[in-house]
Amino acid sequence: MKGTILVGTAGQGILRSADNGATWHRLGLKEAIEFDGTVRSLAVDPAQPARILAGADVGMCLSTDGGAHFRLVDSPMNGMAVWAIAFDPQNPKMVYAGTGAPSRGRMFRSRDGGESWTDLGVELPEFCAGVHRPRILTICVNPVNGNEVWFGVEEGGAWRSDDAGDSWTRIDTPESTISNSDIHSIAVLPPARPEPVKHLILTVNSVYESGDGGRSWKGTASKERFDAMYYTRTIQLVSDNGNELLLAIGDGTPGTRTAIYRSEDRGVTWARTLIHTPPNSTVWAFGAHASDRSLVFAGTKYGHLLRSTDGGRSWYKEWRDFSEITAVAWTPHVAPVSAHPQSIN
Repeated sequence: MKGTILVGTAGQGILRSADNGATWHRLGLKEAIEFDGTVRSLAVDPAQPARILAGADVGMCLSTDGGAHFRLVDSPMNGMAVWAIAFDPQNPKMVYAGTGAPSRGRMFRSRDGGESWTDLGVELPEFCAGVHRPRILTICVNPVNGNEVWFGVEEGGAWRSDDAGDSWTRIDTPESTISNSDIHSIAVLPPARPEPVKHLILTVNSVYESGDGGRSWKGTASKERFDAMYYTRTIQLVSDNGNELLLAIGDGTPGTRTAIYRSEDRGVTWARTLIHTPPNSTVWAFGAHASDRSLVFAGTKYGHLLRSTDGGRSWYKEWRDFSEITAVAWTPHVAPVSAHPQSIN
């Protein structure tokens, strides 16, 4: 495998491997992201795999060399924790980012690939019942209609824009069938004949789906589908047509029991995948790239990194353990990473 694996953590910044996981290196000194900092989100530019955005505790950071180095992008997010980033897959110049705890939850947009940012003015409450301060955990752009953008808040609901972020509507209203405001992940599947576009919203304990453009929703409790586990964490597409999906779930946060399920029919049915080493906590994040759909990474809350080379059907644990894994990315660009100079006693 030629490329670079990036693991975002709470407490060790970003660790990178450009030799298929044989060695790992933290960011060096004098980087925008502290080598013992917190990174909540990673996103690879679909058009330029050497460009990677990282949402850190200092704000938005950008690498143009595959993750070897990062610089701070001067933006309204300076000093804020950036929890989610999403490129428009059809127009990667359009990028969206969301902040959250310990910062105020806000949505931002870039029209130049992440070099400059505008606050979109979405008003979220400063506090909520479940996690004290809300955080935007997920952002999703419709892959065939870039004007349709979604974000989800823990806790603060599911939000939709039909004008590329100029205005927003909250979906989980009292009249909606989406009864939980704790939103963990949102996915929009492209049409695959004869199937139309499909929307999926993962709350903390249920999976909701819509086949009519998001006008109506049907929800199923996760504990009824996934071996009595309820903590529905995140979803990942592993095929270009949206037919094949992965879903991570556990018995809580950080959890003691977790699983990854795979669907080959756009989320209608799910089958449990094979994880050869039992994970130590709930699977928290997926990392994949469209250039190789067979290669997928998954990170757990307590630092296990899993790798699949068969599109998520089976998983092997990497030799290296990490601190809390918050985000995972893989890019086909080979970054020039190396160990930074050690302190001399």
